[in-house]
Amino acid sequence: MNTKNDTYKHKGQRQRLVQLLESKNIRDVNLLKAIGSVPRHLFLPKDFEQRAYEDNALPIDEEQTISQPYTVAFQTQCLNIKPGDKVLEIGTGSGYQAAILAEMGATVYTIERIEKLYNKAKKILSSYKNVFCFLGDGTMGLPENKPYNKIIVTAAAPHTPLVLINQLCIGGKAIIPIGNMKNQKMIIFTKTDENTFSEKELGDFRFVPLIGKYAWNL
Repeated sequence: MNTKNDTYKHKGQRQRLVQLLESKNIRDVNLLKAIGSVPRHLFLPKDFEQRAYEDNALPIDEEQTISQPYTVAFQTQCLNIKPGDKVLEIGTGSGYQAAILAEMGATVYTIERIEKLYNKAKKILSSYKNVFCFLGDGTMGLPENKPYNKIIVTAAAPHTPLVLINQLCIGGKAIIPIGNMKNQKMIIFTKTDENTFSEKELGDFRFVPLIGKYAWNL
């Protein structure tokens, strides 16, 4: 990642963002350190760089968004990411979420269906030796690299994507927003044995739709 455009001003803005997230009950020290380290402005179009450290979702290319920092932090904290975790991310988007996971010491397999986003994210993430980018239908996961300790889905599914949960190791966790096109519930799944899982609802969120064979077909 080219950090020569990461100024002291940006670093100060990140620290203020970290403080804001702490006030919203984000407590994972390793996660907060990652958010304080990753230059979010480098993952945004030039027109939105000045707004990079607001706690808001912002537009990127192809009518997609970079998630609100709180949402990134919330999903990541719920998964209890540990160094060495093998994590599958569905929806690379800008690449920011993958960078946060990589900074936390996870090995990240991330898949994006939109080629333009894939190419941009792969380039910006190329400095991370623990991130592997794939172009394809994220609703199918990456079964060739399973099992995963954690799965994070950064788009809204219309129903529980069993094909993804089946790619978890036993004891593994997946966090997925599930609902209609406008509103979703964040659900965390825990795979309890080879054929069963538990689930817990974590509140209301709003994401762009998850598109593919096992989700929305738009």
